[in-house]
Amino acid sequence: MRVPLDRVGWDALPLVDAADERPLIERRAVLRGGFYEAQARTMIERVPQVAGIAQRWAISPYRGCANACRGCGARAGHRKFGLDAGRDFDTRIVVRPNAVERLRAELARWSGEPLAVGVSGDCYQPAEQTYHLMPGLIAALGESAVPFTVYTKSPLVLRDAALLAQAGAQVAVSIAFVDERIRRAVEPGAVGAQARLELVAALVEAGVDCRVLMAPVLPLLSDAADQLAATVRRIAATGAGAVEPVVLRLPPATRAWYLEWLAQAHPHLVERYEELYDRAGLPAEGYERRITGQIAQLCQSYGLHAGPPAPTPHEPRYPQLALV
Repeated sequence: MRVPLDRVGWDALPLVDAADERPLIERRAVLRGGFYEAQARTMIERVPQVAGIAQRWAISPYRGCANACRGCGARAGHRKFGLDAGRDFDTRIVVRPNAVERLRAELARWSGEPLAVGVSGDCYQPAEQTYHLMPGLIAALGESAVPFTVYTKSPLVLRDAALLAQAGAQVAVSIAFVDERIRRAVEPGAVGAQARLELVAALVEAGVDCRVLMAPVLPLLSDAADQLAATVRRIAATGAGAVEPVVLRLPPATRAWYLEWLAQAHPHLVERYEELYDRAGLPAEGYERRITGQIAQLCQSYGLHAGPPAPTPHEPRYPQLALV
């Protein structure tokens, strides 16, 4: 039986002369048009357990994200390039120009387990307008019959709606709240909630299986009962099939960046956050259960499925050979 590839392609940059003090990525990548191009040695990588999504494996054509979401759990990945997990993650985007070629090679021996697309950086962020990697990735995944979910906040995904529908893909659009004041503070590079709600409606109309990732719910900032109700009500109006709530995760690199902002914007909340989160960055179990339970009740009221998607049955692309 074929097994998943247990490799992390972002760690494969070799060591260089310690006398060169430039960040590792600047010594081993090509800077073109404001993006760092680094050839991928492998595409399929493990999803950190703290991420909170259903898939265990992911592919990401871009590392770093212009959405600049303060609570993004992928920030630690930039440290492997000698960059910081804060401003560099938002502005110094690493591109894998050979992503399609490498993915095809790996899918040829992949077990068929579902994949997430865009976990380490929105796969439809502005870099995609330059590199156009997603159509090739969608085609490769569709041909392999591997179930996959695209995670995005960007209306650019509509460009590939027909390809996504043909490939049987699912798209999860992130809409955690509908308060624009909060969005401008914690997701400054992303489009507003209204644009994302319209995006969901457009994807549904185009025949794409679309759900809403209600993530991240921000403790003490976007978790009030009226805020949750307003968000679910407006999601229901889009025609989305389901809502998957995820409370904010704060793994170490993300935690430092997020709490730095929180100390400036809401200093009275810092101590409460310190009490709420454990060392791994997970919120208190009782708190998380209460919030996801509230969202589930709201979804039931509006006829929406709540929670992660049901496991997708999959068969290995190549059957196991008999040993005798």
